[in-house]
Amino acid sequence: MPAAMTQHRPGRAIALKLCAVFLFMVMAALIKAASNAVPPGQAVFFRSLFAMPIIMLWLWQQGHLHDGLKVNNLFGHVWRGLFGTMAMGLTFAGLALLPLPEVTAIGYATPMFTVLFAAIFLGERVRLFRLSAVALGLIGVMIVIAPRISLDGTGYGQAATMGALAVLVASILRALVQIHVRKLVQTDSTSAIVFYFSLTATVLSLLTLPLGWVIPSAALTWTAPGMNILGLIICAGLIGGVAQIMVTASYRFGTASMLAPFDYSSMIFAGLIGWLIFSEVPTPAILLGAALVIAGGVLIIWRERQLGLDRTKSKGKGPPSVTPG
Repeated sequence: MPAAMTQHRPGRAIALKLCAVFLFMVMAALIKAASNAVPPGQAVFFRSLFAMPIIMLWLWQQGHLHDGLKVNNLFGHVWRGLFGTMAMGLTFAGLALLPLPEVTAIGYATPMFTVLFAAIFLGERVRLFRLSAVALGLIGVMIVIAPRISLDGTGYGQAATMGALAVLVASILRALVQIHVRKLVQTDSTSAIVFYFSLTATVLSLLTLPLGWVIPSAALTWTAPGMNILGLIICAGLIGGVAQIMVTASYRFGTASMLAPFDYSSMIFAGLIGWLIFSEVPTPAILLGAALVIAGGVLIIWRERQLGLDRTKSKGKGPPSVTPG
């Protein structure tokens, strides 16, 4: 987004980010509510398809529709879409098998894997401080998923194990997405990245059609009178599109390093929604593990901010480099 269109308004930036995080949790709750009737691949399709009109309307209103349709790195968008679609599908599968707060806590592993992949694929130097933060976060993830690793062969135990592993793999894939986005932003606009992810996710999710899509009926779900399965997944797509726009808009008014810690507010929203809608109460293991993962993530964010400040001072001008030192 052009520098002239950015403003330093931290209050508005934080409000937009918190609203976006809340809406993403609402979207996840809608997907979870429909998960008994709709397979993950079909949920990905509706989530992506119905987000596209919202995104295109926003791009048109912002005057970025041309940028949103212009591609410079086609294969970069394909890989980003492939990894992102797989991550979304696995997360939706996990939502059907695990409580919402637990899925959220495991998902916090993404920044940890991003640091490791940045060192492997981008050649970024990762020193002891960040490695220690990554280790702390991964220990927290293991605390969360350990109770779900079942070898007793029971149906519930196997389902919970598969759910935990699905969300963990989704976190790894989202980290790969972050690596590809770091490359894409060097050649393509944010508008293009947002639009083409929704487009590729919509197309790729159609490949799961032979795996057993259903015709959403007017069957009621949880305690929403008159809300049918089709309404749930359409609303999930619309809300997801609005949330994506709000996340993007928040960076017009605040820096990434300032806004990153507010991602962890999702644990509060997930806990409240899980308790109120699904009667899910976070276990002590989830709370302890989430605390460790959040601590590791905040340390990584703080270190990235310090490195960015150091690079700016050493250069004497201009924004910090994308590649940490």
